Amino acid sequence: MKETWNFINSGKCSAAFNMALDEALLEWHSQGKIKPTIRFYGWEPATLSIGYFQKVEKEINLEAVQKYGLGFVRRPTGGRGVLHEHELTYSVIVSEDHAMMPKGVTEAYRVISEGVLHGFKNLGLDAYFAVPKTKEEQDLLKSPRSAVCFDAPSWYELVVEGRKVAGSAQTRQKNVILQHGSIILELDEEKLFDLFKFPNERVRERMLKGFSKKAVAINELSNREISIEEAESAFKTGFEQGLDINLIPYELSKEEISYVHELVVKRYASDEWNFKK
Repeated sequence: MKETWNFINSGKCSAAFNMALDEALLEWHSQGKIKPTIRFYGWEPATLSIGYFQKVEKEINLEAVQKYGLGFVRRPTGGRGVLHEHELTYSVIVSEDHAMMPKGVTEAYRVISEGVLHGFKNLGLDAYFAVPKTKEEQDLLKSPRSAVCFDAPSWYELVVEGRKVAGSAQTRQKNVILQHGSIILELDEEKLFDLFKFPNERVRERMLKGFSKKAVAINELSNREISIEEAESAFKTGFEQGLDINLIPYELSKEEISYVHELVVKRYASDEWNFKK
């Protein structure tokens, strides 16, 4: 018998609500109230999310964030800046001591990302896991050169034709793993690079030029346009295949939704949280 996990498709939500719901799911799972859960969501408005440890003043061009009318939120997970626009975002919430989960962060990351790998294959894309091999690549992992998430390879990052197609980040709290990531359908690179500070224009141009060799959106690779609905279906099946589980729809109760809104106010909509570093 395959194990059943919860599946939630939240559709497009505000940046603060998205992060608050991920945190709430982690909490409820740690309390034994809900099963392991996979959630899909989008962003309204399009949003720049930054990693937990990023320094806003040093790295982020907030004028550009406002100019483009973007949401802005600090994630509870590490990693660097991501522009969430034309994409499918996923989160996986599962206990650290689940039988399927290896103890090491990197290995657990690989197991969870199997679901994403199968999703790409379901769309006909030949994705595989990248393992940074050269000393330079491994050094980049320790001290990335830019604040842009898709700019550097990570252990077991998903790659098609040598270019990164999904960026993920993980946190562990209360004995629970929360991994969330972006599966990008289309990407406006100029807009993305406007959102970060660079020492000068020359560096920005160089980074931008190099970026397109390292990262790519699904619809640039596919010989036809893949809709968000098609991506949702492919990746939902992908997680079932990759983790060998059955996903069953889960509806949030009124009480659960009101608790998420409490977290929004307390944390993810507050300047203290978003600008604290």
